[in-house]
This record gives sequence, C-alpha cells and structure tokens, in this order.
Amino acid sequence: MNEGYLQILNSIASDSPTPGGGSVAALTLAHAHSLTTMVARLTLKNEKWSDGHPMANEIVEFSRLHIDESISLAKKDAEAFDAVMAAYRIPKDAGPNRSKSIREATIGAAIAPQETVLASLELLKRLLPFSSVCNSNALTDLAAAGELSLSAAKIAQMNVRINTQYISGEDVDLIDSETENAIEECEQTIIELRDSYIERLDW
Repeated sequence: MNEGYLQILNSIASDSPTPGGGSVAALTLAHAHSLTTMVARLTLKNEKWSDGHPMANEIVEFSRLHIDESISLAKKDAEAFDAVMAAYRIPKDAGPNRSKSIREATIGAAIAPQETVLASLELLKRLLPFSSVCNSNALTDLAAAGELSLSAAKIAQMNVRINTQYISGEDVDLIDSETENAIEECEQTIIELRDSYIERLDW
C-alpha cells in the first residue's frame, strides 16, 4: 500500500460529503476487477488450467479497461453530488430555473450510481462461467471479487434511491425499475457463483 492509497482513504474519511458512498461503491468494484485480473493471470500462469485460458485472456483485457472505468465512475458520482449541492445554492427567487436545475442535477446523481450497479452486474456475469475453469487455488479470491461486486451494486443502489425518492416522472421510474432489475439479477448470479465455488472447493 502506498501514500496515494492512504490519501484516498483519508479523503473518504474527511468531513466533506464527497467522495461518499457512491464513490466507494465504484472503488469497491475496482477492487473486484483487480482481484478478478489476478485470478485470470494465475490461471494463465499454469497449463494445468489451460481450459480456462481463453476466458482468462478475455477477462484480463475486460477488467483492465473496467478498473479505469470504475475509477471514473467514482469521480463521476462525487461530481454529480457536487452538482446537486450547487443547484440547491441557486437563489430561490430564480423560480422555475432553480427547480429545473435541481431536478436535472438529481437525475444525474441517480444515474451515476446506476452505472455502477450495471457495471457490477456485468462483472458478476463474467465471474460465473470463469469460476468453473479458473485456477482452483485462487477460487477464494474469485469469490471475494464476486462478493465485492454484489456489495458495490447494493451500495450504489442505495445512492440511486436516495436521489430518485425526491423526484418523479417516467425517466425516474425507468431508472428505478432498471436498477431494481439489475440488483435482482446480481443477487441471482451471486447465488449461482457461490454454488459454483463451494462445489469446487468441496465446502
């Protein structure tokens, strides 16, 4: 662990509301991708796991890109919250313009964590088939990546809901329904993933 990592933790621990839970959800997903990449590389390292090499190669490339994406999602979430706060600072005598700005900013603050939910589901769906062919010595690391992905999704879902509950409209209903459907799929996938690695580990 280096000084940069500690700075991120200290930034989260500060009395500033950003980065907050939504950013932490995205950073959690970044950790899940990092662990997944490690398992893929350990799979590629040994011919014993050659059946898993094609999928491992795909995952290394996939997660390499999505680690960066997760960091971007963490920044996006913090920026979206800051935009909401800025909208509320608009003078109340600005009339409809203030209300419109607040609504638009709040929609943005819901969409940012929703993207983390969807990205978490995307990783979970890749972990499931990989769990049957990856290096079995690293299965608990893959399991950890799965649990982190689920945690990232559920934390992000809370940040979607805290924003959408204050506004209404078809666009809001769509965000809520898409997020809920993705969470349900995450929960079903983690059950299947757990069954997979428990069977391989003979637990």
